[in-house]
Amino acid sequence: MSLLIQDILQFDLMKEAKVLAGAELVTKKQVEWVSVIEIPVENFVRKNEFVLTTAIGCGQNLEEFEKFVQEIIDSEASALAVATGRHIFDIPREVIDRAEKNDFILIEIPWEVRFSTVIEEVMLKLNDLYHKVSRKSEKVQQELINLILKETELTCIANYLTEKIGYPVIITDQIGTIQAQSIEDPNLLENWKKYVVQGMIPSRKKVPISSHDPMIQKIQTIKMDEYSILQLPVIQVSADTQDYLFVILPSNISTKSFLTPYIVNVLEHAATTIALWFSRKNAVEETREIVHDSFINELINGEFTSWEQANSRAEIVGYDLSLPYICIIGAPENLRELFRKRRLEEKTYKQWHESMIHYIKEEIFYAAQSLNKQIMITSQGDQLLIYLEIMLDSKNESVTNFLDLVDRRLRNLLPKVVISWGIGNYNEDITGFKESYQNAKIALNISRNKKGIGNRVMYENTRIDRVLLSLYQNPEMQDIIKSVIEPLVEYNEQRNLDLINTISTYTRYQGNVSQTARALFLHRQSLLYRLRKIEELTGLSLVDPDDLFLLDLCIKTWKMGN
Repeated sequence: MSLLIQDILQFDLMKEAKVLAGAELVTKKQVEWVSVIEIPVENFVRKNEFVLTTAIGCGQNLEEFEKFVQEIIDSEASALAVATGRHIFDIPREVIDRAEKNDFILIEIPWEVRFSTVIEEVMLKLNDLYHKVSRKSEKVQQELINLILKETELTCIANYLTEKIGYPVIITDQIGTIQAQSIEDPNLLENWKKYVVQGMIPSRKKVPISSHDPMIQKIQTIKMDEYSILQLPVIQVSADTQDYLFVILPSNISTKSFLTPYIVNVLEHAATTIALWFSRKNAVEETREIVHDSFINELINGEFTSWEQANSRAEIVGYDLSLPYICIIGAPENLRELFRKRRLEEKTYKQWHESMIHYIKEEIFYAAQSLNKQIMITSQGDQLLIYLEIMLDSKNESVTNFLDLVDRRLRNLLPKVVISWGIGNYNEDITGFKESYQNAKIALNISRNKKGIGNRVMYENTRIDRVLLSLYQNPEMQDIIKSVIEPLVEYNEQRNLDLINTISTYTRYQGNVSQTARALFLHRQSLLYRLRKIEELTGLSLVDPDDLFLLDLCIKTWKMGN
């Protein structure tokens, strides 16, 4: 619903008007403003403005007249109406050609037509249209409020918006996770997570659409495949953007033509409605999350003194503690590095990080559901803490199948994310949850120190490592390690020669010089030189079994703490 140039030409006072250029555009060009302009134009003409002029000042100067008309064209006015008979008697052919070349509507009106009357007629029409749009959008606002009062699902609100604006919408939380959608395109929905992971959605580039309308200035455009996606922030009571409304337009639809006053009003009312919906939902969700996380923290801290006490709390959050659980800790190792590679703004890292943790948790949930296993999960900083239901007669197989499925799912969604896993033991009694958690922490630390990042280690397979870790924590052993290891570390820093790896490989091959040289890609004489240097720096003999054992023990123990 808008005022077109054709509508103005149908006014009685415009019956003598002649369209000299752009006649085919009169049914398409919208009018939002009306004004009278003489030279100079400067920046006094707005887009979609119907401009009236006498061309006073141009006189018979063709160059000045052409310049004047070009400035009106450049301002993106809807049309220029020139009153002839006093200052301009005939509009030059050159000016008409210029208008035609620029697809611009040029109109000639008689001198007798009063500009004030034209302005009055146009403003009456614009005001009438404005009130009709206002009444129509107010009806939408009331219907949206009714949906909130009826506690309607967010999907119903999304479908209602699509009905009113003619295009599908997607509603997400602040990290881009879809909460509701009215779109049926499986391809877009499938790729949405990848767009979020890549930092493309939601857009945080702060490049709004150019407009004087403050509402339109909040909207950003994202070009995605065959779509032009409009992103509108949903601001809640904290005045922060906490959610987003996306309108999915085909790429051939002009954003500016789509954002009519009616559409803008509907989107504004929709943003308010969605904010109210999320405020109500978040109040419930935050309470549930607090209770949920608090319960798991009480489990890992061993705060429950009886099964009865623990079960009463578990029922509140919907967990069944009668099942056997084992604790698993997952640590994403390279999120900061991946974020830097995406070259996103540093201030957006927190939200990006939250989205990564959210999607990892989501894949963990799906994996548990696929295996028909109960799961309790929370996050602590960068780590994911999981209690997984297991089969007691095949607990290792239960964990392996679960983590294999999680890794496969994550490789598809987040192929470059590296996660280390520590798996605890199953422990009976209510204190078993705490013990399993502590086991998992130890297994994770051993996994990182011994194997590096991106591996998984079960606590039950770390007996020798736990012995070494215990030794490392002994003050007397620390002094021995320091005296043996420090000279080798310092030599490496000075000469860039890794003698620790050399002796570790030598021990692995049980003192076989040829096999060690091949494994290290060294000449035999180069290896022998290194071995002599190790004996010189440590004061230990590699042919003495006790010295060799001590050297190997110091290196393995030192690695447990570094």
